[in-house]
Amino acid sequence: MAAKIEKTLIEPLDAPLDGSTRVQGDKSISHRAVLFSAMAEGTSRVSGVLDSEDVRSTIEAIQELGATVALEKQLDGSLAGGITGWGKEGPQQPKGAINCGNSGTTARLLMGALAPWPITVKITGDASLCKRPMRRITAPLMKMGVHFDPAGAETLPITETGDDKLKAIVYDAPMSSAQLKTAVLLAGLGAKGTTTLNEPSPSRNHTELMLPEYGATTTAAERTASVKGPFTLQACEVQVPGDPSSAAFAALLKSGSSIQVEDVSLNTARIGFVRTLERMGADITISREGQAGKEPYGIISACYTPSLRGCEIPADKIPSIVDEVPVLSLVAAFAHGITVFRQVSGLRLKETDRIAAIMEGLGVLGVDSWMDGDDLFIEGQPDLLIPEGIELDAKKDHRMAMTWALAGLCGKTPITVTNFDSVKVDLPHFLESLARMTR
Repeated sequence: MAAKIEKTLIEPLDAPLDGSTRVQGDKSISHRAVLFSAMAEGTSRVSGVLDSEDVRSTIEAIQELGATVALEKQLDGSLAGGITGWGKEGPQQPKGAINCGNSGTTARLLMGALAPWPITVKITGDASLCKRPMRRITAPLMKMGVHFDPAGAETLPITETGDDKLKAIVYDAPMSSAQLKTAVLLAGLGAKGTTTLNEPSPSRNHTELMLPEYGATTTAAERTASVKGPFTLQACEVQVPGDPSSAAFAALLKSGSSIQVEDVSLNTARIGFVRTLERMGADITISREGQAGKEPYGIISACYTPSLRGCEIPADKIPSIVDEVPVLSLVAAFAHGITVFRQVSGLRLKETDRIAAIMEGLGVLGVDSWMDGDDLFIEGQPDLLIPEGIELDAKKDHRMAMTWALAGLCGKTPITVTNFDSVKVDLPHFLESLARMTR
């Protein structure tokens, strides 16, 4: 029997977005706060942690490995409390396989965290995650001494056996990836000497900023990061700032909207989408307010912008907007002229083939898009009217679900999004949070 296709009717917001708001915690930082606390000696206090299916996968994984988690739901929907780590004793042998669900971050970072310990752990995930590439992570870890079975596996499930005599390495990464970088640095904490990773272009640097909060010695330049080992992380306090990208796009596309999103991460590696939107003529600004550890946070202000223009996003900027390419593609659909995303073929290897999903959805909207080599071109229509009764497929990908939902929320007619439920892995209260921002 064929699986039932889940369909969600997305109604237009009944009013513009207005005023000041706070958004849910940043997912990338939440994953790291939970995992690093599990690796640390003592009890860390964490707050602002995003309560999503992906982050829950990391929480469940560290519990199976011996960390004690006492996080409670807060009034704002976030998680806060204590995490007592395994510290110098190391993780315990789990009773069964570690299921990472749909979370690539959980699987890849966990490989690095487990690398210095002589235990054997099978890592797996859901059907989507088991199609995503893992060789980019296992290759450098094998150079350090980690054993994987099967050794040449490109995808999960895979069984990892760590080594308490890891070798420090200098690794020239073939692509820019914060997950790859983090896995190598976490393994480097268990190696004698300095482990260094060089990237072709800068990726997100949450790991380099957070590890010193746990006492580790790290260095970070634009395309190079290193850590000195062996070192056992020490418990600390971590406050997770808000996700900078979850609300601003709706304000830009919903007529009459004007909002301020407070206490969001302003990490330069996370606000590449703001710089891209500025180049497109969007009415969006940032204002720095302070720091949570070494993570800067502040306010993003965004207003409805009826006159957007296409632009070119060079390849070296893609790592800083890789998660926002789908929703930026929707913005580009309303812009005057052509928008070009250079060297984005890597998006074909996400939860779904995001390039194909973007082009298929834009076609339903009546917008022309095409690939030329590894570059994505979108020809915008400033007066685009979304047709009535259309159906857009999120392909069980949370980023596509949010993108197509915005098309309905900010338009004038309801649309149907199939497989919208996948949004729960990232922002489970996405629709409700935007509805609360209306006047």
